[in-house]
Amino acid sequence: MLFRSPVSRVADEMFGLPASALSAGAAWLGVVCYAIQIYFDFSGYSDMAIGLGRMCGFELPQNFNRPYASTSIQDFWRRWHITLSSWFRDYLYIPLGGNRTSPFRQYLNLFTVFLLCGLWHGASWTFVAWGAFHGFFLVIERLAPGRVLRSLWLPFQHLYAAVVVLFSWTLFRSDSMAQALD
Repeated sequence: MLFRSPVSRVADEMFGLPASALSAGAAWLGVVCYAIQIYFDFSGYSDMAIGLGRMCGFELPQNFNRPYASTSIQDFWRRWHITLSSWFRDYLYIPLGGNRTSPFRQYLNLFTVFLLCGLWHGASWTFVAWGAFHGFFLVIERLAPGRVLRSLWLPFQHLYAAVVVLFSWTLFRSDSMAQALD
């Protein structure tokens, strides 16, 4: 039998319950456990690949850099799955014009890239919504609300990033949009 960590068991149990059976605390517990699970799964697999690569003489780049210490969604994507983010930047965002276009086109490019990032994760509306959710916040952070965010006390910046990321994990983990919205 495959080992399942305690946090993955809790996340699976909470996401397996109907919304009517979840209290607010249980829902938050489920999404926090899922956030821990997905980080340790992805980061752990990446660290194993980096270690195995070094054993074979290859130098692979770091793929996670304390993403839950982020102060914005832009900062989160600089720290989370760095190689994937770099690939989307280099092979989609920059060929679409990147930052060398009008501000409107930059926002559209950014949003489009994250929609495609969502589709890359799976052909489900929950993944598309997850990508759109991140794209929306990345665009917002480049506008006036982003300047306000950067002027906030650092703990509030961390809280903002954590709440947005946790809500996004609800979309990512849910089996359907109905479950995510519930």
